[in-house]
Amino acid sequence: MTGIAPAEGAASVPPLAGRPASTLLEPSMMWLGRLLLIAAVGGVWQTLANRHLINPLFFGSPVGILGSLWSGLVVKRALLPALGWTVIATLLAFGLGSAAGVACGLLFAIYPAVGRFAEPFIMAFNALPRVALAPLFILWFGLGLVSKTAVGISLCFVILLSSTVAGTRGVDPDLQTLGRTLGIGGIQGFFHITLPSAIPTIFSGLRLGLVYALLGVVSAELIGSVNGIGVELSQFAGVFDTNGVFAVLVILAVVGGLATWLMNIIESRLLHWR
Repeated sequence: MTGIAPAEGAASVPPLAGRPASTLLEPSMMWLGRLLLIAAVGGVWQTLANRHLINPLFFGSPVGILGSLWSGLVVKRALLPALGWTVIATLLAFGLGSAAGVACGLLFAIYPAVGRFAEPFIMAFNALPRVALAPLFILWFGLGLVSKTAVGISLCFVILLSSTVAGTRGVDPDLQTLGRTLGIGGIQGFFHITLPSAIPTIFSGLRLGLVYALLGVVSAELIGSVNGIGVELSQFAGVFDTNGVFAVLVILAVVGGLATWLMNIIESRLLHWR
């Protein structure tokens, strides 16, 4: 006999049984460490505020921030409609800005002469602080949804344009040479070789563009708007409600983190072939 036959139920052992325990515990330990860090920082912060080692008027306190979140989200529910308006404007800005940016980037890739002609204008527009355009957009479109969406579009557009151009220019030359050898060139080579190779870079731009669309919308709301989470932030700051300001910042951080997490999931699902 050369060996002992495996037990009858050995084939049904879960594949996770052979993985090291450290690998299985690593994600949970990572999250536990993050929660402990947040709890430690919050505890020290609250202790300093209680002992008046820091002025709660300027720095707030974790208990006060949680109270503002509870009041704004559950009791008064003033932050939920404001957040809804901001999310709507962000999605509109992201959709329109990313579509325009990718389309222009692909146009520049197909027709390089057009890209070279427009490059100085794009560089000048990119160097311009788009938030500075918010007063002009408010003058043109008013204090409603359109003006803050326009600011978000101006930020998202340049990011997607730059990432699309960078992705199309970063294609492996060996792939292009192989395509020409096989007779795949022109528009056919662009859609079969250049575009698939550029998609990962474009997705990186989409992930960043969503965050910047939110940044543009909130910035426009801070300057002038009739609704939105930025309006609530401005009102809290106007009455020196530091806890309210931090509560809005917490909400924005959570929304931005969730947006990035969703974009990562979509990217991993659509680009599983990488």
